[in-house]
Amino acid sequence: MRVVNRLVVLPLILAGCATAPLHTAAPPPPAAAPARVVPELRPGIPAGYLGRALPNSLALLPPPPAKGSPGFTQDQAISRAAQKLRRTPRYALATSDADLRFPHVASAFSCALGVPISQQDTPRLYLLLQRSLVDAGLATYAAKDHYKRTRPFVFYKEATCAPADEAQLRTDGSYPSGHTAISWTWALLLTELSPGQADALLARGRAFGENRLICNAHWQSDVLQGRAVAAGALAMLHANADFNDDMAAARAEINSLRGSGVPASGCDAEAAALQIRIPGVQ
Repeated sequence: MRVVNRLVVLPLILAGCATAPLHTAAPPPPAAAPARVVPELRPGIPAGYLGRALPNSLALLPPPPAKGSPGFTQDQAISRAAQKLRRTPRYALATSDADLRFPHVASAFSCALGVPISQQDTPRLYLLLQRSLVDAGLATYAAKDHYKRTRPFVFYKEATCAPADEAQLRTDGSYPSGHTAISWTWALLLTELSPGQADALLARGRAFGENRLICNAHWQSDVLQGRAVAAGALAMLHANADFNDDMAAARAEINSLRGSGVPASGCDAEAAALQIRIPGVQ
């Protein structure tokens, strides 16, 4: 798979990375060592950490449930239950989570983390999220391209929570969920950075992926296997020196802000939305 060519058909990821800094913004180390240059896929768009060394989702995952199978029947039941949440605060949150563009998506875990995430407040954490988004998203494509699974909104001839994305999604395989792979990767790495907030971070990561059911963009089996891709991507990221450097710098940023009293915003509304559960999803 050619990473740059794949990104051509991932406008959400391209747009999501468009504000990336060209150099890391952490304070310079002693002896004025030169700033690390961040590799780019295109001018202003940072590459992931892994390059071509991505986990192979086609080898990692079983085939998606076949039409008429018990697994697909379960997918259909969950899909229909999720659509009952339209016009609720959870649907509004799902609509927000569908947008992978930065700086918008960077704040998705701010409430769970208890620290505002932004290019200004936490530049190395922001960069960490941008680059790991590319790796986790691209890691789903070996399976996506092979199975070319039809998404529920196409299957049922309905709409999604993001109408502007539907033309691209119609030709983008449903299995596994890229949004879930990204959000679960983030939930796991943020839990490592801030273990005291583990329960909230993992719950937010799960909800982010399950919001794709509410958006009518994915089946439940897409979401479940997106988490498996995330686990594989994060395991491989831990062998990357630049990733580990950014993790250390991000941890320092979080610890510094946690004592500053700087609040994250919109957390009461998010908490209320997250109390609304998808019927039948345990």
